[in-house]
Amino acid sequence: MILVPVKNLTSAKQRLATALDQTARTELAHAMLTDVLDAIAAFAGDDVSLVTSDPFALDLAKKFAFNIIRDDSNISETDAIEMATRVCEAHGIDSVLVVPGDIPLIDEGEIRSIYENAPANGAVLVPSRDKRGTNAVLRRPASLFPLRFGNDSFTPHLSAAIATDTSCVVLSLSGIGLDIDTPDDLHELAKITGAKESQVLARRHGFGEEQKSRLASPALGSGAIPLTAKP
Repeated sequence: MILVPVKNLTSAKQRLATALDQTARTELAHAMLTDVLDAIAAFAGDDVSLVTSDPFALDLAKKFAFNIIRDDSNISETDAIEMATRVCEAHGIDSVLVVPGDIPLIDEGEIRSIYENAPANGAVLVPSRDKRGTNAVLRRPASLFPLRFGNDSFTPHLSAAIATDTSCVVLSLSGIGLDIDTPDDLHELAKITGAKESQVLARRHGFGEEQKSRLASPALGSGAIPLTAKP
């Protein structure tokens, strides 16, 4: 099961408040989520559930014929995924891939790469480009270890995965690696070749034309790094 957690988008992306007003931030969140779901639909290799109560996300789920696991508490991505994982296990689902809604450059090839590199028992982690956050994670079985999302989630997730004494693979994927949280991220999104909804919107707001500050870390290349393996 692919799980896409979506909090209420009417107050999305507060860290972009210095660059965009709330109306523009919500419009951006809508565009990014649409880009992410387009890529997942093109992959078409697993069932999909949006974990949300947001009206726009619910409408998109119906458009794509994806499942809905309602998250009426709307507390955090961590709580939403913990709840959704229990739902999946109750229905006999043995693995879950968590994909956030703010990684618009994700494509079907990257999703396929996650599944192709996934161990029969273990995890796949895809870090953000600065290797601090976790931008996608597959667990098999579904509750192999708890997830705790945030700005510095990658190292704790990696430690938790290794501690299970199962196989863990880290994939560096450039599309998934770019999550949009800051104006620099928006500049990078706009500069990269492509015409996804979020890219078109970012350019319309003037991003990518003249980047005044550079990202601290270069984009990660693609590759699989097996870290532990249980015979």
